[in-house]
Amino acid sequence: MASKEIRYKEQTFKLAYELVNPTKDKLLLILHGWGSSKEIMKQAFGNALPDFKHVYLDMPGFGKSSNEMILTTKDYANIVQLFLDALDVKATIAMGHSFGGKVATLLNTPCLVLLSSAGIVTVKPWSVKVKIATFKLLKPLGMKKIRELFVAPDAQGMSHEMYETFKNVVDEDFEAEFAKSKSKALCFWGKEDTATPLYTGEKIAGLIENSVFYPLDGDHYFFLTHKDFIAKAITEHCKEMTK
Repeated sequence: MASKEIRYKEQTFKLAYELVNPTKDKLLLILHGWGSSKEIMKQAFGNALPDFKHVYLDMPGFGKSSNEMILTTKDYANIVQLFLDALDVKATIAMGHSFGGKVATLLNTPCLVLLSSAGIVTVKPWSVKVKIATFKLLKPLGMKKIRELFVAPDAQGMSHEMYETFKNVVDEDFEAEFAKSKSKALCFWGKEDTATPLYTGEKIAGLIENSVFYPLDGDHYFFLTHKDFIAKAITEHCKEMTK
């Protein structure tokens, strides 16, 4: 594992990353989802796509990368681009899972691979709506225990900066960003995904003009068992952009 310090908006970010196939010329950037790290992505794709140099990055606030700043998805994309610039490399393909899919979309690489990407606002169940309304009513009381009772599982144990960042990105409507994408997009989705349901993948694929959609068996982490199929599709569809 290596690390690189990036300066962004007067803050220093120490970013942990790992290279696979470092002698290859064509670069594949692989970004994890919220609450995850580069390790799960390497587990899936570390032995796939041998013709590419892989960069596995812990985004700020995850894994072994630092963050002491409240961020937006655009901030994440800017930081990742600064990271690539610091390495003096240019990504041909950006692959992103869940939250990482939104970040990858903003990088405008020739080829974009989305794995159950976030970015489409879903309808919340009635029980969740009631929970949110109750929290808003009780919040002025300033009781720490109330926050602990109502905070989402993905946000538990976070620092103040990461919790505020989570609130910035969790229900973000990214439809306009998908529609603006000029990348060749491969959209892979788990048919049983409940975090980013299948219909959101169909919608994203419809918004991106140059896209192909692949529904696959499995949940939000379907890619762990479909890595070979995904690698084959990337090789076939992105080959004209990787010469």
